[in-house]
Amino acid sequence: MAHAYTPGLLVVDRMVLEEERRLPLKGQVLVNLGDKVNSGDIVARTELPGNPELVNVANKLGVEPAEVPGTVKAAKKKDGDFVKKDELLAISKSFFGLFTNTCNSPINGTVEHISNTTGKVLVRAPAIPVEVKAYIDGEIVKVIPDEGVLVKSFGTFIQGIFGVGGETVGEIFSLTDDPTAVIEPSDIKEEHKDKVLVGGALLPYDTIQACIKVGVKGFITGGFDDADLKKFIGFDLGVAITGSENLGLTLIVTEGFGKIRMADKTFNLLRKNVGRKASINGATQIRAGVIRPEVIISLPETDDQTISEEKEHTGMKIGSIIRVIREPRFGELAKVISLPVQLQQVQSETKVRVVEVQMRDETKWTLPRANVEIVEE
Repeated sequence: MAHAYTPGLLVVDRMVLEEERRLPLKGQVLVNLGDKVNSGDIVARTELPGNPELVNVANKLGVEPAEVPGTVKAAKKKDGDFVKKDELLAISKSFFGLFTNTCNSPINGTVEHISNTTGKVLVRAPAIPVEVKAYIDGEIVKVIPDEGVLVKSFGTFIQGIFGVGGETVGEIFSLTDDPTAVIEPSDIKEEHKDKVLVGGALLPYDTIQACIKVGVKGFITGGFDDADLKKFIGFDLGVAITGSENLGLTLIVTEGFGKIRMADKTFNLLRKNVGRKASINGATQIRAGVIRPEVIISLPETDDQTISEEKEHTGMKIGSIIRVIREPRFGELAKVISLPVQLQQVQSETKVRVVEVQMRDETKWTLPRANVEIVEE
């Protein structure tokens, strides 16, 4: 009989970490195989083409399209020339030079194409530099020519259930020794600037605003209110991937929406690493191609490099710790107490495989196995 295995979140004390750092298009790799890098080191660089701006010179000057190259030449411009915003781009004269019409560039950019068919001139904005950082402390173990590198490290790896905001790096600071705590705005101090803060069961909206005001880099919390999420990001999220938001800090939720105690293993691991540098990323995609928010803490080489014991994925079994990933009881942890073999009918009137669990409040629930995930340790 096949195992009933539902993949879950990783919470690992010590493991080998690998991060591929790749440019969006070909460019220059700045490091070599075997180099030691810090999280803030730039490992690759390229330039994205600037946005094109089509200038309808024929229309602005009142000339035929075939005359446009001459008007640009009259302004002493040609393909490849750089022009500043509002600088003369084309000029025409009529009635024996008595009347002059001019056309200025709408942006800073480079003259890229002069068309005698459409009468338009394409001015391209300056290239946009793109730099890729190492993100974690480690060693370059692979170089992808013109594209990027693979950084290998060793340390702690924690996945969250949901997050917003992109990659950032900061020192871990724990605000509480209670995983059930609600963090208030008064708990946020000036000394928390540039830190990655660890909370408890809930991070209210007013507190996250206090974090942004102070300059906190990131916040890791057990629970977050879904109504506050809409206020925080300014719109209903839907099912889109997160991580590109520019919100002032990166938020990682480890358990779910609402006031939910942070799992003890996650909470204790984070507190164990207080004072160490953490690389965090709130990027999340729940559906196909699952992406989880992450916390990576690279450990120094002087630390014990023993890898946490790897457990074989034997599937869900009696005693397994699971997390509920759909309503009701979304985000809560529970222990498997029974795995019925027979299909059972659920509220939707479909017959599915179920799991019987005991919640932390001692209540027992029967849930579809698709509605839970194993918490990997």
